[in-house]
Amino acid sequence: MSPAENSRRLVKVARANEPLLCFPDPMPSEWARPLRDAGYDLVCVSGAAAAAAAERAGNDSWTGAIVCATDDMTEAINLCRHLRRREEPVVPLLLIVARHEIAELKLRNDLFDDFCVAPLHPGELPARVEHLFWRTGQPIDQEMVEHGPLVLNLETYQAGIAGRALDLTYMEYQLLRFLATHPGKVFTRETLLNRVWGYEYYGGARTVDVHVRRLRAKLGEEHAHLIQTVRSVGYRLGQAGWNPSGHRGPERVNDQGTSGGSGESRVALQL
Repeated sequence: MSPAENSRRLVKVARANEPLLCFPDPMPSEWARPLRDAGYDLVCVSGAAAAAAAERAGNDSWTGAIVCATDDMTEAINLCRHLRRREEPVVPLLLIVARHEIAELKLRNDLFDDFCVAPLHPGELPARVEHLFWRTGQPIDQEMVEHGPLVLNLETYQAGIAGRALDLTYMEYQLLRFLATHPGKVFTRETLLNRVWGYEYYGGARTVDVHVRRLRAKLGEEHAHLIQTVRSVGYRLGQAGWNPSGHRGPERVNDQGTSGGSGESRVALQL
């Protein structure tokens, strides 16, 4: 992987800090582990009474719920009913059942948003939860681009450097986003005008220079070097990924057809 690829990461981060409510307590490790690996915080309860106690203590800011009914269908249904009858029902709610319990879900569709049948593939549970958030209109992640200390939120059009928010105009953000999503690649001023401002923009290349100067000023002296000028060409963000020491040119072949040699040697070309 090149240095440029290493320096830029497209990541997803939780939109909110509220955890997922889970039943039972503890959640089986084969399900809890992939959820935590996917970035979810989990709060486990032993049933409806424990959930009610958490509510009375003010610890009920749950972003959704996963209720496993494989070991205790009765308590699982009681918990689902409790979560749905709250003043603010918990949504989304995913119910996990064993195959022989599917028939017991009849006439209980109001108690959950979706269900899945155990056993589950390790990656299935996080995928189902993410889909449920999307389906219920509650996407829980945002796409972020990270390049060293630089962070851009692709959904909210916000940017920050070393933990400090950047106050950018729309076009400043668009230019920074374009460069950050193509780290190490050099773009001419004309290409940046076309790709960022659009083909119908009639401003001159000077527009790019002005926006780069403003971006560098807002990044601050310590980080202004992130946007580099390539003389007589244009601009890039970060270091180039090409390493000349690791590049082998065309092999030289001497007149006798063997490789190596110098002086009267010539380059062998295959046409």
